[in-house]
Amino acid sequence: MLEKKIHNYERAVLVGVVTQNQSAEKLQEYMDELEFLAFTAGATVDKRFTQNLTQPDSKTFVGSGKAQEIKEYVKENEIGTIIFDDELSPSQLKNLEKEIEVKILDRTNLILDIFAQRAQTSYARTQVELAQYQYLLPRLSKMWSHLDKQKGGIGMRGPGETEIETDRRIIRDRISLLKDKLKTIDKQMATQRTNRGKVVRSALVGYTNVGKSTLMNALSKSDVFAENKLFATLDTTVRKVVIGNLPFLLTDTVGFIRKLPTQLVESFKSTLDEVREADLLIHVVDISHESFEDHIESVNQILMEINAHQKPMIMVFNKIDDFSYEKKDEDDLTPSSNRNVSLDEWKRTWMNKSKHPAVFISAITKENFPEMKRLIYDEVMKIHISRFPYNDFLFEYFENDEDEASEKED
Repeated sequence: MLEKKIHNYERAVLVGVVTQNQSAEKLQEYMDELEFLAFTAGATVDKRFTQNLTQPDSKTFVGSGKAQEIKEYVKENEIGTIIFDDELSPSQLKNLEKEIEVKILDRTNLILDIFAQRAQTSYARTQVELAQYQYLLPRLSKMWSHLDKQKGGIGMRGPGETEIETDRRIIRDRISLLKDKLKTIDKQMATQRTNRGKVVRSALVGYTNVGKSTLMNALSKSDVFAENKLFATLDTTVRKVVIGNLPFLLTDTVGFIRKLPTQLVESFKSTLDEVREADLLIHVVDISHESFEDHIESVNQILMEINAHQKPMIMVFNKIDDFSYEKKDEDDLTPSSNRNVSLDEWKRTWMNKSKHPAVFISAITKENFPEMKRLIYDEVMKIHISRFPYNDFLFEYFENDEDEASEKED
């Protein structure tokens, strides 16, 4: 069944460049991620094309020779899609489509397409549609490139410009309408957050596909959609969770990613508001991914951009059941990498390095769940006591009946 499904996927090639700001190793990580994005969107990757440049070519992103090489390969192998790792400018996109004559996508367009596939609720679909129109507006001219070939003749002066301006006006009106619709929904969601009263609110944050939804299901005993693909969850989900006898709200949010399109940051403002207004952040990390430290940095950067980086936080390193490493020989003089570090070494590193409490778990096997629950309980209790300083019986209950509470949870 899986082979049949993959057989029906679009065939694509990937293109990226090594620049003075992006090393070959970093490009390899981005291309791996881009291939996973392509698979999530419904494509299989035949080949990767890379080139060393001081900076991307202003006309075609890659050099003319590399563009010709890509053109010949896609023609010979009947490839229908080329995906670039960085966002292309409107002129680059137009020049590439004119030169290679196949469908050209960039990372932003690919992510928007995945979001469009994944959006389930009316609110998520509205957010994605707004982001798509904002991306499309400056690139609209490429849709009418076929009119460039019409030379002279009565009634043939400037029809493309007329069509473009008409469509631009339609899209601007649609963008305005969608923004108004989102403002209305934002007010409703703000009211919902206010109506949740004084209950402590926590939010799961992290890179995409780190297991936030799986952890949400395990903690809340709910059935939030979870899948081993990027951006499996777009819609914000809030569940009541009770640990010991202490209730709090847990929110599952959309995953972050490197090179996150600015259009999505803007259109998913309300989703990010759930993070901004949370009392406690639970930062979930895929410890089995060799670039997990980069993922942490990317998430922290976005948290800083939305002014949520000062909040109390727990670091939850997930997927220890998938963790593996290559033990380095003593006589091996090559520089160490993340692949050579054992899980115990990572634990010692992050327990001492992080200013936030850290725990290492598996959301699938529930390994170290009691330790994680106790950590969450302690952090939620601190916030609860700050609001209700005279209501400390919950803390005594958990301390005196910890084993009993754990049994009740399980």
